[in-house]
Amino acid sequence: MSIVAGAGPAGASTDEATYGQVGDRSAAHPTAHRTTAPAPVHTPRTLTAAGDLLRALAAPVRIAIVLQLLESDRCVHDLVDALGVTQPLISQHLRVLKSAGVVQGDRQGREVVYSLVDDHLAHIVVDAVAHVEEGER
Repeated sequence: MSIVAGAGPAGASTDEATYGQVGDRSAAHPTAHRTTAPAPVHTPRTLTAAGDLLRALAAPVRIAIVLQLLESDRCVHDLVDALGVTQPLISQHLRVLKSAGVVQGDRQGREVVYSLVDDHLAHIVVDAVAHVEEGER
């Protein structure tokens, strides 16, 4: 099954071959959600950008940084103290997050104070952490 519109032979999907009708997964997945309309198809560019963003968040230190910045804006030495990792490592991860548009830095005197660009991305991280913690109970 392709994630882009129009891919595959005559629009057929793996779901159709496996389950019969598109969206009818009840035989194999009795608790699957029934939909009345197909999910929107996004452009390959949008899907690639979303993948890039998720990869930028896909490191434990970067997840920890986002969680710290969700609480309050922080400078590098605050993050070093809170997370117990070296300054060069924090700086490297902040560069990745900054280039992905997750964080921004604001120079205040000799320090740069980092903050989240918006809370949308923090919700992704918080939800992922909560999901994992639910499974550990």
